[in-house]
Amino acid sequence: MMDTDDMHPERNIEQYLEYENVINRPGLLGDISSLLGNLGISINTINGVEKTRRGLIVRTDNIDKLRRFVYISQYVEDINIIKVRKPQVRDRLAVRHGRFIKRDEEDKKIFRFTRDEIGILVDFLGELFLEKQHRLIGIRGMPRVGKTESIVAASVTAKKKWLFLSSTLIKQTQRKSLLKGEYDDSNVYIIDGAVTANTMNSEHKNLIREMMSYPAVKVVEHPDLFIDDMKYTMDDFDFIIELREHEDQKITYEKHKKKHWFENEDMDFFDGF
Repeated sequence: MMDTDDMHPERNIEQYLEYENVINRPGLLGDISSLLGNLGISINTINGVEKTRRGLIVRTDNIDKLRRFVYISQYVEDINIIKVRKPQVRDRLAVRHGRFIKRDEEDKKIFRFTRDEIGILVDFLGELFLEKQHRLIGIRGMPRVGKTESIVAASVTAKKKWLFLSSTLIKQTQRKSLLKGEYDDSNVYIIDGAVTANTMNSEHKNLIREMMSYPAVKVVEHPDLFIDDMKYTMDDFDFIIELREHEDQKITYEKHKKKHWFENEDMDFFDGF
């Protein structure tokens, strides 16, 4: 991976460029870099993102310069341009970590991670928390897989304050109200959908309903249980994240529906993180 200081502040148009090495000959990367430089395009970050692909975050002062590069590359047999677009969170992570995060082919808002990819998940959530949009994020996963620690670590990464509205961390939490100073649209509000779904406390559920319409980031663990009880749908969520111990692990909810089974499920908070 290579990072370069941008010495051209006027080049403030940022784009993600991805190409495939058709003929991965020695010196190819240098030739591509030189061509970009000669066209007035700076390389901000570059990394291999698949076995035969490279991803670049580039900057220019005129998007036509990048179009010119794409046009010229049609006559270069060594590479094949795959993508040119405004960088998405997934693009930045691919360049940063050297691989794409897994995304469901049919439902594009579902992203999948395994326990050994928690570092990437934290980065992904941190980027979402930094965006100036009010997100509703659901996280599926079996107990003790790292859901809560990922949310909190991402909040720290994004320099965001987090508040548990419901939780099983250390002790079961069911907030009934918030203090005036706890209402802040820059906060991250964390809801354990299993706890909220199993409680009979109407004050807690009224607070949850209030916060669901509050313009801030909300992260719901066990979203499937949450929507069944709280009368929401998966369409209300902007992102659904699935976290597993390994790729073949099944996420089931039978035991979650038994009261108190889910208590203390994340007592291994940050264990091995």
